[in-house]
Amino acid sequence: MSNRTGFLTLVKREIFRFCVVFTQTLVPPLISSALFIFVFGFSIGRNLNMLVEGVTYIRFMVPGLVMMNLIEGSYSNSSSSLFISRWHNHIQEILLSPLSYFEMVLGLLIGGVARGILVGAGVYGISLLFTHFVFHNVLIVVYFFIMVTIIFSCLGLIVGLWADGFEKLSFWSSFVLTPLIYFGGIFHSISMVPEALRVLTRLNPIFYMVNGLRYGMIGVSDTSVPGSMILVAVMAVSLFFIVERLFRMGYKLRN
Repeated sequence: MSNRTGFLTLVKREIFRFCVVFTQTLVPPLISSALFIFVFGFSIGRNLNMLVEGVTYIRFMVPGLVMMNLIEGSYSNSSSSLFISRWHNHIQEILLSPLSYFEMVLGLLIGGVARGILVGAGVYGISLLFTHFVFHNVLIVVYFFIMVTIIFSCLGLIVGLWADGFEKLSFWSSFVLTPLIYFGGIFHSISMVPEALRVLTRLNPIFYMVNGLRYGMIGVSDTSVPGSMILVAVMAVSLFFIVERLFRMGYKLRN
């Protein structure tokens, strides 16, 4: 770390940024998740007495909701942070600082990771009001928490660089990311999907993330857990160095 003070200052700024508006960044996903759990898992799932992969529907659904909020929290934080920095042109302050490109990207990334993990942990905490279970494998849970938030923080930074306006910033979230999340198995097992759509489901990388975390939390998965762990590791490392390369090239960062 060539500039420890500057790096830590950037990290603190990114974390402080979403903490000061916690009513917009942390509270809404907790409320919406509580409603999802109450309506679909606690009320409907209990009355239907439905089991999915041998577990109650509410327990099956909780890891999916946690994953959804890990993704949305980390992605939205990094994409909005970088886009606003470009929009107001104070990204130049970071570019002119004595930080390496690696440190710049890592500092911005940590803000998204922190927000994603806080929201994901908060959703799990909310779920304890409705159901309780012991994690099947805590290390796998921690692994997917970290790797998934890194992946979507990197994707958020890429979109934050690419977007020229607010409509482009919301395009990927609304028309790409949200469909992939909902078709990635957060609310259903792949056995519930028609045979013709299972191939498309298996092409969705979020499917492997959801099932990896679900295995760590409740011991149930529709796919190979080691394969899912390798996939997210490759994606996290690859995307990080892609973002670092874009910063080094000055892609849409310099006028």
